[in-house]
Amino acid sequence: MLLFQLFGWWFKLKGWRTAESIPPSVKKCVVIAAPHTSNWDFVYSLGCAYLTGTRLRYLAKKELFRFPLGAVMRATGGMSVERSRSTKLVDYIIQLFRNTDELRLMIPAEGTRKRVERWKTGFYHVALGAGVPVYLGYLDYKNKVAGFGKEVIMTGDREKDAAVIRDFYKDKHAKIPELFNLDAIRFDEVGK
Repeated sequence: MLLFQLFGWWFKLKGWRTAESIPPSVKKCVVIAAPHTSNWDFVYSLGCAYLTGTRLRYLAKKELFRFPLGAVMRATGGMSVERSRSTKLVDYIIQLFRNTDELRLMIPAEGTRKRVERWKTGFYHVALGAGVPVYLGYLDYKNKVAGFGKEVIMTGDREKDAAVIRDFYKDKHAKIPELFNLDAIRFDEVGK
């Protein structure tokens, strides 16, 4: 698709390079998109996905699916999310994983480009409920490298799982560093 080619072209033009990709044999997984501090994250993430041959779907707020941006969002794999009320999204996505043969779903765990004190834990509950691995997607602006990191299997031990993820992201540099809070990576009940 031309749109993906444009994202890939821009990615390379700006001097970025790709690192790890999700193995083609992995048909179902949750992909964390972090750090997420800029609108440019969308462009570079999709450029990386295109260049590594990784077909992704992703969650984004429903407001982004209005004209004229809506066509771009849908064409690039976007799935609209209603954030203003409880929608049982986690249960819906778990069922989606169960009812499909292939789904690599990218989720911005911070939930916003602003600094947060706690990550959203929907991705965590989806991975546990659907029994799928998590890939640690990243954009490192300092080194201009993007990839899909290592596979992590969520164990249900919230502290241990959060520590593994925090350790991975500790040397990843956001476009706006002061908006990326490593201490926000915790999965206690309040963050649900």
